[in-house]
Amino acid sequence: MDEPETPRRFRAVNLLLLLPFAALLWVPSYNRIEPEVAGVPFFYWYQLLWIALGVVVLLPAYLGSRK
Repeated sequence: MDEPETPRRFRAVNLLLLLPFAALLWVPSYNRIEPEVAGVPFFYWYQLLWIALGVVVLLPAYLGSRK
C-alpha cells in the first residue's frame, strides 16, 4: 500500500532560493564590462559565479526539505 502523503510546510530556509533568482533576474545590476577577471568581462564571470553560489544556497534548502 502507498503511504499517505504528508502536507509540505513552508520553511524559512526556502527563502534562500530567491537569492540567485533575484540576483540574476536584475540584469542592469551586472550589465557592464568592468571589472574584468583574467580578461573575462564582469557580465560573464558574475553569472558563472552564481552557479557556484547557487549550489551553496540550494544545499541548505535541500537538506531542510528532507527533514
